[in-house]
Amino acid sequence: MNTFEKEKRSFIKRLVLMAGTATLLLMVLVLHSCEKELDIQTDFPFELDVMPVPKSIAKGETIPIRCTIRADGSYSSTKYYTRYFQFDGTGKLIVSGKTLKPNDLFPLLGKEFMIYYVSESTETQAFDIWVSDNNGNERKISFQFNSKTK
Repeated sequence: MNTFEKEKRSFIKRLVLMAGTATLLLMVLVLHSCEKELDIQTDFPFELDVMPVPKSIAKGETIPIRCTIRADGSYSSTKYYTRYFQFDGTGKLIVSGKTLKPNDLFPLLGKEFMIYYVSESTETQAFDIWVSDNNGNERKISFQFNSKTK
C-alpha cells in the first residue's frame, strides 16, 4: 500500500469518527432538551365586557347588568367569581337569584351572566364589581347611578 492510500484511509477514518461524534453529540442535545411533561397553559388573562346601563335610578328600581368574560384561551378547570363593594348610597346586587354580600366571593356559573342592581336609596349610588378567576386574574368595573324620582 502506498503513502497516498494510507493517508486516504486515515482521512476517511477521521471523517467517520468526526461524523459519528457529531451525530452522538446532536442526539445528546436533542434528547436532553426534551421534557417528560407537556407544558399545558392553564392561566388565560381575560377582559370583562359589560353592556351599557342607565345613568340614573329610582329607589326600588332594578337595573340588569349584562356581563361577558372574554378570555384569551380556554381551560376547563378555570372558575370565575364575582364580588362587589358599594361606597355611595345603598342597594343590593343579585346574581343567579342570590343576593350578594359586600366583598364576599360568589362563584359564577359561566362566562355570560346577569347581575341585577336594586336601588334602596334616593341618593347617588356608586359601587365596584370585581370578577376574578382561580388563577389570580381580576378585572374591576365601576358603576355610578344618579338619583331620579319616579
